[in-house]
Amino acid sequence: MLDMKETQPSSGPEATRKALAMAALKLFGQQGFDGTSTREIAAEAKANIGSIAYHFGGKDGLRTAAADLIVEMIQTIAGPVLGKLDAESAPAGRDEAEAQLYAAVDRMVSFMVARPEAGDIVQFVLRELARPTEALDRIYDGLFEPLHRRLCLIWQRATDDEAEADATKLTVFTMIGQVIYFRIGREAVLRRMGWAEIGTAESAQIVDAVRTNLTAILAARKGKPA
Repeated sequence: MLDMKETQPSSGPEATRKALAMAALKLFGQQGFDGTSTREIAAEAKANIGSIAYHFGGKDGLRTAAADLIVEMIQTIAGPVLGKLDAESAPAGRDEAEAQLYAAVDRMVSFMVARPEAGDIVQFVLRELARPTEALDRIYDGLFEPLHRRLCLIWQRATDDEAEADATKLTVFTMIGQVIYFRIGREAVLRRMGWAEIGTAESAQIVDAVRTNLTAILAARKGKPA
């Protein structure tokens, strides 16, 4: 699993830039763009407020940087499982494709339910989806579209369904959506399941449920005409 501390330099201008982008991602998600001041972001990042203008030009630049950071983080997580998101090549065979799909949902669940930065990402993105800005364009173009397209290509190799068919695209959306729900609806899940937290054991149960759903969908598609 990705350790975000390992992706950040320990000191210097680049470390300050990263810390400010992470702080903006967190606070814009929690409080909204208009509800967050540059002074709050600087305090969260433990940086001088003047460094915001130096690195980003202002608050709008910080929002763009937060969007770019989301793209970078998720690409780093998805890449080892799915390959390059801008690549058009699919896995060599059905078994390999199925293995990639299972690995992808395992990775998504592990990140979404266990990593605190996943909550920051989801909150930021939900606000952008509700009131789109250039930041959403950057996330869509750099992450949503290529990640979804890559999963559709893998789905095609696993099932023989056409990658760009509407049914395939919608199926992939459902596969991603069920995982994201466990972050969006985290509090409801905890209450309904009677869990105090989502730790290793709870994450394993969620992985099992998502894998079972994927197995059922794949089984339903095998042998069906296109």
